[in-house]
Amino acid sequence: MKTVLVSAVALIDADGRVLLAQRPAGKPMAGLWEFPGGKVEPGETPEAALIRELQEELGIDTRASCLAPLSFASHSYADFHLLMPLFACRRWTGTPAPREGQAMKWVRANRLRDYPMPEADLPLIPVLRDWL
Repeated sequence: MKTVLVSAVALIDADGRVLLAQRPAGKPMAGLWEFPGGKVEPGETPEAALIRELQEELGIDTRASCLAPLSFASHSYADFHLLMPLFACRRWTGTPAPREGQAMKWVRANRLRDYPMPEADLPLIPVLRDWL
């Protein structure tokens, strides 16, 4: 089974809310809510992948020094195994705005379970809730 490395981030605003993005129609797991991020390309670090993905998907800039490792997910789907480090980030420049047709919501940590998420993301919720 192929292992896919994906890097994700919990963007945390000044009010302690976490940004979720909804997977757009036409993509696998469309309609589910997730932490922003994406696949780590060959030769790229998880931090560099997040910096790139945040610029591409949300139009914001951050630095590796602003990404705090928080937890990770390791989950087998039917056709691949996902390994996903989750970082926390409280500092970035710009205002997050959807650039790929995805919906976005700022959500309190205790309400994250109200949003349907990919199976791999679910174990990250209590870690994030406890950390905040």
